[in-house]
Amino acid sequence: MSGFWDWALAAYDRPGVAGACLSLQDDHGQQTAYLLWAAWASPPEAVLANGAELARHWEATILGPVRQARRALKSPLTPVDDQARLTVRETVKGVELDLEKLLMTSLAGLAPRCQGEPLPALIRAGEAWGDPPPPEALMRLARALA
Repeated sequence: MSGFWDWALAAYDRPGVAGACLSLQDDHGQQTAYLLWAAWASPPEAVLANGAELARHWEATILGPVRQARRALKSPLTPVDDQARLTVRETVKGVELDLEKLLMTSLAGLAPRCQGEPLPALIRAGEAWGDPPPPEALMRLARALA
């Protein structure tokens, strides 16, 4: 798994990747770990479908609620002590990262890495997700990953 995790961390640090991922997540309902895995593994259709099912469940029941809690803790909440709130937010942020890593470990176990172009894999992943984002949003991510 360290191959995919290390690749994903390095990819996320490239210019434009974080912004493209967050736009796909927040504006188009996509799951970042799933898209990065699709770009990394370039798996066949059936494996993409299995990955989409896993990522959808993980996002809806586990990761999404934790992300919402982290985001809610960003703003002051009267009468909650600000320092205590920010300390808990950092703890939740760590849990969120652990959950992302666990999802990525599970996705990487579905398919070994295959060398392929990211854009076709991302397009197939968006289709397997069930509500594909606009092609230009996927192209933006593919260009940033190249």
